[in-house]
Amino acid sequence: MKTFTSLAAAFVVALPVAFAHPAAAEDTLKVAMGQINNWENQPPTLGQDAGIFKKHGLTLEVVGTAGAGETIQAVISGSADIGGGAGAAGVMRAFSKGAPIRILAPAFTGTSDLYWYVKADSKLQSLKDTTSSNTIAYSTNGSSSHNIVVAFGEELGSKAKPVATGSPPGTLTAVMSGQVDIGWASPPFGLRELKEGKIRILARGNEVPSLRGQTVRTLIVNLNAWNTKRDAILRFMEAYREAVDWMYDDPKALEMYSKKVNQPVEVLKESMEKFQPRQAIQSDKFADLDGAVRDAVKLKYLDQPLTKEQLSELIVTPPRKK
Repeated sequence: MKTFTSLAAAFVVALPVAFAHPAAAEDTLKVAMGQINNWENQPPTLGQDAGIFKKHGLTLEVVGTAGAGETIQAVISGSADIGGGAGAAGVMRAFSKGAPIRILAPAFTGTSDLYWYVKADSKLQSLKDTTSSNTIAYSTNGSSSHNIVVAFGEELGSKAKPVATGSPPGTLTAVMSGQVDIGWASPPFGLRELKEGKIRILARGNEVPSLRGQTVRTLIVNLNAWNTKRDAILRFMEAYREAVDWMYDDPKALEMYSKKVNQPVEVLKESMEKFQPRQAIQSDKFADLDGAVRDAVKLKYLDQPLTKEQLSELIVTPPRKK
């Protein structure tokens, strides 16, 4: 747990500024979101902007992280009550080591939203062209992008060396400057560079057979918060699900998102249909749980499979209200 403690401590220092000015509300929850500007990670922020969480008696204090590693540390430390976009394998690993963390709900099923790219003039045409001298990016250890990159080697023959590069903007800089051969991103990031011909897609996450129908990212909750703030967290889930439905049903949501990320609505709509279909953001049932556990062992996140009793303790997803 030393790694958890040191990273969590670093994250705690940054939180007071982000959480300094909560709005008045019946209950306040602190939420850490990995890759916060991605469409699939927008239910807390867009939902709050639309008044959905307020309707459920909640104010969210939301802070963005560089990826699953930071998100998991923030939730373990208690700096955040809830975390979003945390890779399932990384959460299982933390839980198996005794971390006070639970899976609140699925956040993204499948890997359609992540892609890997190279500079337009790169000699690489596919993952099979890579050698041990090439490098391929992922966000942070324990993230779904890390899981996919390892699977690229296991299932698709990639020989490139995995390198943690953090957020998409930092990754793009590393690729364009030649520090990394293959970058990672998730729309809307990189759409402009793709259209301008500066980069081209080399592979997509959904090319990995074992991960196409599997829940790869989750909403997580601090165990103490789950035990002491249960009512507020259950209302969070009601509001979160309502926010997801609103995001896909009301064109105003896409307009609000367009202003936030400074991208045309038409481009975002096309991206959403291709990369972030509605069914991928279901939050009701962990899809292919057996496969996720099996992959976590295969990719060395777990020393041995979690038992049924452990999984029952780990996953606390509340049923959707009818």
